[in-house]
Amino acid sequence: MKFLVDENLSPRLASLLVDAGHDADHVARVGLAASDDATLMEFAESTNAVIISADTDFSPLLSRTTRTSPSVVLFRRPADRRPEQQARLILDNLEQFASALEHGAVVVFMDERIRVRRLPLIPRDGDARS
Repeated sequence: MKFLVDENLSPRLASLLVDAGHDADHVARVGLAASDDATLMEFAESTNAVIISADTDFSPLLSRTTRTSPSVVLFRRPADRRPEQQARLILDNLEQFASALEHGAVVVFMDERIRVRRLPLIPRDGDARS
């Protein structure tokens, strides 16, 4: 699987995923440091990469569209900020959500569970698609 690690996470996370046999890069290494989320989404979609981030803006951006890509892995676990912990969480659980990521999903690591939402995201009451 191909991953694009957002700038709010360590480049070491990308290196650990590469060491585990995945194609992964950090936004700084591909010239996208300080890019806005829409630009990252376009790049990830064009390269068939899954975005890994701690930025909660991706879900709202996706919910305003009918997009089915790019997939996003989101860390909402404040205790797991070390890249080694993040890589272990992804690698230990990838088998259970790999198919969802391949078909378009947002996978959220939370304190006690992992939530998977298929794309396109259905807006909640009061949200509007653009």
